[in-house]
Amino acid sequence: MSKKIKLIWDFRGPAAEKTAEHHEIHLKEFIEAEKLDLNITGFTAITDMHSIAFLVVNEQEMIAVRDALKPHRGELYNAK
Repeated sequence: MSKKIKLIWDFRGPAAEKTAEHHEIHLKEFIEAEKLDLNITGFTAITDMHSIAFLVVNEQEMIAVRDALKPHRGELYNAK
């Protein structure tokens, strides 16, 4: 089974949560347009001034998606 990579975008400031929520909409549009294998996205408020949006991709898709969308960071994804 291939590894899954969670690509993460960080947003900071008083509008961070709304910005991350909106960014997820664009990530979903990208998944549909590019016909990616996975459709796992989300957004999370870390604090009231820091939120993230994320997209999970298969390892073989990671470089192309990373180069197209320029996430701030990434990590291995473990489904819970």
